[in-house]
Amino acid sequence: MNYLDHLLFDLYPYFAITVFLLGSLLRFEFSQYSWRSSSSQLLRGGRAFRYGSNLFHVGIILLLLGHAVGLLMPHALYPYLGLTPHSKQLLAMISGGSLGSVCLVGLLLLLQRRLCDARVRRQSQWRDIAILVLLLLQLLLGLATIPVSAEHLDGSEMLKLADWTQRIVTLRGHASDSLQGVAVIFKWHLFLGLTLLLVFPFTRLVHIWSVPIGYLRRPYQIVRRRA
Repeated sequence: MNYLDHLLFDLYPYFAITVFLLGSLLRFEFSQYSWRSSSSQLLRGGRAFRYGSNLFHVGIILLLLGHAVGLLMPHALYPYLGLTPHSKQLLAMISGGSLGSVCLVGLLLLLQRRLCDARVRRQSQWRDIAILVLLLLQLLLGLATIPVSAEHLDGSEMLKLADWTQRIVTLRGHASDSLQGVAVIFKWHLFLGLTLLLVFPFTRLVHIWSVPIGYLRRPYQIVRRRA
């Protein structure tokens, strides 16, 4: 198991991150016409698509931000924010469970539409369905970690996961040592998350890089002046 942990949680993260970054760059450079969300809204809009898309995107964006802040925040900052490992664990469980449920409902609506709507299904590539299934599995794994976290309200599991993440980001060796004794469901969650990074450049997920931040501060478009 030590060798497997070393392979999956010391070496595989850097392989996945390298493919994620380099693959995204190469796709942008050599296949820009495929750099899009491939939305199927024009084929079939409707209430299910609107609700599903909004719930999914809001849920997953906030989940990613929460994971980034929660895992990368140095432990020394907890007291300055009025947090303890216990309170941070509770916050992660409540916010993660709520946002994960919102995202899950949206994703199920989108997956049901893509599989059951004949018009949308005909225009879908196998990668479109595969990435939705992977995201569904990752969401279910994440939600399944909540009962396990409830057995460690002292925050011990969370601190181990945060330490592993920070070791990976800061290029410190033997990051897998931080995962000793962590419940296996957390390891599956980490592994599938890394796998999503690995396949990211080959799917429609690349459109995340093109998030239109400038859109929020764009000037108004004058369509017709008042007489």
